[in-house]
Amino acid sequence: MTTPTTTNVAQGDAHVDVQAGVVHGDINFYRLPPNPSPEEQFTFALKYLDARVRDQARQLIEKAVAGGYATTEVQFYRLIALLSGRTLRQLASEELDRLTAICASLPHLDDNDEWTAGLKVITHLLAPVGAAETDLVVKEIDALNRRQRDGIYGHLEALLEGAMQEEMWRKSVVLADSQRTAEDRFNRVWKFFHPTPAQPRTLPVQPVAVALRDWLRAGAGVAVFTLAVVQMIVLVTARGTLDPFLGLFAALVGLAAFCVGGADRYYRGTRLRAKEAQIRPPQQRRRETPPGGFARKVDRLFDRYFRRYVPEGTDRAYWLEQTAGIRRHLRDEVVELYREQRIEAERVAWLVRHLVGDVRGQWERDSLTAYRQQLRTPARTTALDVGGLALLTAGSLWAVPAVVTSAPLSGTGWFLLAVASAVPAVRSSFRIVAERRRVADDQAERNDKDTARWAAYHRWCHKLSDKPSDTEMATWLESDRKVLVDQAMQQYRLRPSQVIAHAFIEAPAPSCKKARYPQGPWRYSRYRLLLFLLTDDGVRQVNIDLDFETSASRTTQRLNYRFDAVAAVRIDGIATRQQTFELTLFNGEPISIRVSDPDNGTLQHDENPTKIAELSLDAAGLSHTLHVLEGIAAEGKEWVKHRRDRADERLANLASAIRGVLD
Repeated sequence: MTTPTTTNVAQGDAHVDVQAGVVHGDINFYRLPPNPSPEEQFTFALKYLDARVRDQARQLIEKAVAGGYATTEVQFYRLIALLSGRTLRQLASEELDRLTAICASLPHLDDNDEWTAGLKVITHLLAPVGAAETDLVVKEIDALNRRQRDGIYGHLEALLEGAMQEEMWRKSVVLADSQRTAEDRFNRVWKFFHPTPAQPRTLPVQPVAVALRDWLRAGAGVAVFTLAVVQMIVLVTARGTLDPFLGLFAALVGLAAFCVGGADRYYRGTRLRAKEAQIRPPQQRRRETPPGGFARKVDRLFDRYFRRYVPEGTDRAYWLEQTAGIRRHLRDEVVELYREQRIEAERVAWLVRHLVGDVRGQWERDSLTAYRQQLRTPARTTALDVGGLALLTAGSLWAVPAVVTSAPLSGTGWFLLAVASAVPAVRSSFRIVAERRRVADDQAERNDKDTARWAAYHRWCHKLSDKPSDTEMATWLESDRKVLVDQAMQQYRLRPSQVIAHAFIEAPAPSCKKARYPQGPWRYSRYRLLLFLLTDDGVRQVNIDLDFETSASRTTQRLNYRFDAVAAVRIDGIATRQQTFELTLFNGEPISIRVSDPDNGTLQHDENPTKIAELSLDAAGLSHTLHVLEGIAAEGKEWVKHRRDRADERLANLASAIRGVLD
């Protein structure tokens, strides 16, 4: 065997940056109830076993058995959990002793239920199987119900040696190859890493905001104007003619018409300016938000989706330029709505997509500036405005001379006072009416936005409703790993019987997404895998990048080295912080890879950080891999021989226990 120069696989682009984790907090998938019964402990053990968290599954099954729950189904999975993914000679001495004790405690397997049939097959696999019996045992496995058959092929493919191992491995790989794409994986797996969407919100309508001076001007102006008009009527009455009364009446009607038309025109103008301000490109650059903060992440979301959702037939640069004002207005709204509630930006990504999609739709329908048409001054308003002003002027020219003639000094004074009080009163009344109409229109718009956003939210929740369970994720990952092992053996032209053991170091890849269920292990969207194949000649190591969302893999490095080339194996760091696996060869740089990262504050109230770290490392099979590599580092090739010798002594006791069950 050759020992090529090794390189540190954590160099360069292997720096591991993991996005903030997603915890599906509304799921009690792994949460044991207080004071669980043995039946409940066994139920949760099966969930952990399906998730390949084997140590936790074994502990819960043993607790269930200790509590008196020991049916044939329990015993079947008790053996599965103990033997999963390992050969008999890979079991530690205490584990072999426990296996012997379990087999010795089994009742005579003479019942005909499905779990007894499964137990019989496992005990047949534990007994020495000759080449002539291989086909018979395989037929026994294939005759089982699907649950028992998949459990054996999915967990015990490495249990045997020789021809039986070849056949078991082939069956196991065929099962894995079918499972890795089952249950619509590629259309669903991304949903596991998607956070629970935040419920829609809309900015509350600002209440009527009228300055005190406008209320004073309107109130005082109306009062003074009324007084002046009354005094002019008194002066006209002294003349004893009807014409001045008609003039005053016409002026007042004209003033009322002008106020109605003018208030409408004023409101439409102010509303139009406010709408234009929302789409007008910003005149000054926005102050930089803190890196990594909520506002900066929302900025990136809007930039990403505005670049992605370009209207058909529109140049991207032109689209971005023309919508810069809208983008800033919508971004500020989202930041204002959610920044104080400690909500991750990805939870409002659906809302950003909805808002950007709505803008694109309006652009394509040419309705983005439809408000301009809606706020155009109608003919009725113009008629009231112009007609009212004309009638006011005519009426004033008709009535005022009579007032002044009746009392030149006081008449002139009351007329000037009426004009002086009417002008500010009319202006202030325009602002008051416009503000009240603004609130009504804003409320109508808010209702429309709220309805549209809730509809989009429900559509998105429905899209996420078939989010994979953690056991589905574990099944897909285990299937990927099994297929990768098979591909590596084919590359090295190795048969399963030539591989003493295989082991993985599993780590999150750079910039991957991660998610988990409460009390469950972390799952990643992309993995960096170190696969070790142990043979009589040494170690074959394959470094693989796995995109879990697409099941695509890429081999980044292949190494071959002898057992005695392994100088040291260790894990640096604290489980709840950051841990790094390091393999040192005598003639090369250390091979290191980060296997765990800090929890990033996702722990829930009943979760223990150490426990979550242990579950994640258990699901990654790290303890098994370390046990194998540490043995090689300590004893070299002799470790394999010594392990076999130590195991053979106890396997004789196991064979005796099995004969007692089968006879």
